[in-house]
Amino acid sequence: MLDEVRRRLRVKHYSLRTERAYVGWIRRYILANGKRHPRDMGGPEVEAFLSDLAVRGNVAASTQNQALSALLFLYREVLGIELPWMESVVRAKRPARVPTVLSRDEVQRVLAAMDGRLGLVAALLYGTGMRLMEGLRLRIKDVDFARNEITVRGGKGGKDRRTVLPRSLAEPLLREVERARVLHQADLAAGLGAVWLPHALSRKYPNAARELGWQYVFPAASRSIDPLDGATRRHHVDDAALSRALKRACRAAGIVKPVSAHTLRHSFATHLLESGYDLRTVQELLGHQDVATTQIYTHVLNRGAGGVLSPLDR
Repeated sequence: MLDEVRRRLRVKHYSLRTERAYVGWIRRYILANGKRHPRDMGGPEVEAFLSDLAVRGNVAASTQNQALSALLFLYREVLGIELPWMESVVRAKRPARVPTVLSRDEVQRVLAAMDGRLGLVAALLYGTGMRLMEGLRLRIKDVDFARNEITVRGGKGGKDRRTVLPRSLAEPLLREVERARVLHQADLAAGLGAVWLPHALSRKYPNAARELGWQYVFPAASRSIDPLDGATRRHHVDDAALSRALKRACRAAGIVKPVSAHTLRHSFATHLLESGYDLRTVQELLGHQDVATTQIYTHVLNRGAGGVLSPLDR
């Protein structure tokens, strides 16, 4: 049954990370109910499983909602069962959180504590506002040095967008492109060199996977086996390596805030608003569907706690 879950997820073009998460939750759900088949279970078992996660597991609301999404996918898409309790299951309410934002000085200190390719990736995430995987999956063809633009392909929600290419990163990125070209030539000489392409483009354009433009700007140092089809390819840099490098840089810079790669994206948006750019422009650069999502950064515009002068200071 889990193989069928994976097949349905791939048919619907879910990401590999989502596939692993959903399969993991479905497996936990089955084991928690004595390995009973999901067809023999329903609303009470689902609600009991989710309640146990919240009460005994003390998981976050987003984790509980992910488990619910996995079980709904199992019943609807895999087993083809529409049960009346599906629409009545209440999702956990996610608490409103203010994003962690670094000051300009803190960003400078963090980036100064990083070097090499990972330092360049971190600078690119801050300078463009891209998400972590958007930056790591960047293809050579999507970097326009003439127009100082980067085209982000297949962002959140499967949407494309354009963002700014920092002029200060143009030369380092050109060096990375040259490094990727050398690695690609070596892969071609070894009879390989085909990169992963989305949505069956490899069948529609058989030669595209070996073209330089489709290669990653930040390729991995070694080849690996694709878990989806078993082919040997050169993937992009591992996201875990960047996360570790970023944590080391924060310790070296003396920053105690909880910093992740997404914090650089938050800082990008906040600093643009501080510089006077309008909310609509920032929304386009970030790729937010609703401007309400971008409004979480307006705490820097003389609103809220940041725009109030304490009576003690008076």
